[in-house]
Amino acid sequence: MTKEERARIIALVKREVVPAIGCTEPMAVALAVAKAKEVLGGLPKQVAVSLSANMLKNAMGVGIPGTGMVGLPIAIALGALIGKSEYQLEVLKDVTPELVEKGREYIAQNRIKIMQKKDVAEKLFIEVECHNGEDNATVIISGMHTHFSYVAKNGETLLDERSKASDANVDSCDPKLDMRTVYDFAMTAPIQEIHFILESAELNKKAAEMSLNHHYGHGLGRTIFMEPKAQFFGNGVYSKILSYTSAACDARMAGVKVPVMSNSGSGNQGIAATLPVWVFAKERLKSEEELIRALMLSHLTVVYIKQSFGRLSPLCGCVVAATGSACGLTYLLGGTYEQIVYAVKNMIANITGMICDGAKPSCSLKVATGVSTAVLSSMLAIDDEVVTPAEGIIDEDVDKCVQNMADIGLYGMKATDSLVLDIMTQK
Repeated sequence: MTKEERARIIALVKREVVPAIGCTEPMAVALAVAKAKEVLGGLPKQVAVSLSANMLKNAMGVGIPGTGMVGLPIAIALGALIGKSEYQLEVLKDVTPELVEKGREYIAQNRIKIMQKKDVAEKLFIEVECHNGEDNATVIISGMHTHFSYVAKNGETLLDERSKASDANVDSCDPKLDMRTVYDFAMTAPIQEIHFILESAELNKKAAEMSLNHHYGHGLGRTIFMEPKAQFFGNGVYSKILSYTSAACDARMAGVKVPVMSNSGSGNQGIAATLPVWVFAKERLKSEEELIRALMLSHLTVVYIKQSFGRLSPLCGCVVAATGSACGLTYLLGGTYEQIVYAVKNMIANITGMICDGAKPSCSLKVATGVSTAVLSSMLAIDDEVVTPAEGIIDEDVDKCVQNMADIGLYGMKATDSLVLDIMTQK
């Protein structure tokens, strides 16, 4: 692999593996509102937000960091009041209790309108219209959580890249990935070039450790970690993988004001791609280089698979992220490329089809299911046990397996996605 090829992959990883505070969907909405407020030039009197179905689903039931509140209204209010677009997905990091009270007042004044945008093809689509007397501003984010595809003020177009927006996690300049390329890069890139991936472990373990000392969300990580429940799990590496990973998710979904390292627009994906690998490496006294390469293998596998899925899909992202961690675990167990492929196939054969019913505290249960399956898949792979092409959706070609999973998520589960949203919005 040439230096130029490595540089393109590194640029891709640095774009997709980034810090985020809170769930990325409401943060992306707050980001769009903040940008519209800046274009408007002052606090808007009215804010109208139109969202694609998948965005609406993922932003309805999650805690907003630093507020003690759940859902879009407070994210929108704070985006208008104190959001800064330069902060990207950390757009609300300046929030204070006093500002939360101002946000409550803003909501009570009926300044905010939230709607579903039904005539849009992108699964990730946010349109914000802000009004302030005679002035108005419109901002659209689409394709990616931080991609401004349209900006206008008083009818004058300031930016229009809507033709470039895509649900696929792919830019025309991005390297074309496959499983072999992912593995070769993670194993052969000079360690100093990929050392930065360690930051994902530093951020996500801090979120987990904070959560293990408090009760956030459903407290799944803490439940696994503490007695008397620990009698079911013991105190080995498996229980620590489950507790640390689900604990970080507990904190994030509860809206704790702590940054996590996301992957492909999802903090939970970043958590699930990072913490199983980090826990295993630390428990088994692996070298720093082994940890770096395992983390890169895990994260880049997630980025690769998400290129086929797009940012949002009816299929739970923990399936994709845990597939990455299965690869990292298999490598740390001494696995070959072929055995890492086995782990991917075992994952796809097992939990493909897990629905996404929005971002919420119970996501920690799904994350725990995903990383538990990653451990099982890796154990089988190391013993050269793999689900064969004679079984279900598995193909001989691992990249075709990934595409099969993506096709099920993108096309086969469309009706499921619509039904899930109907159920959620009609309660």
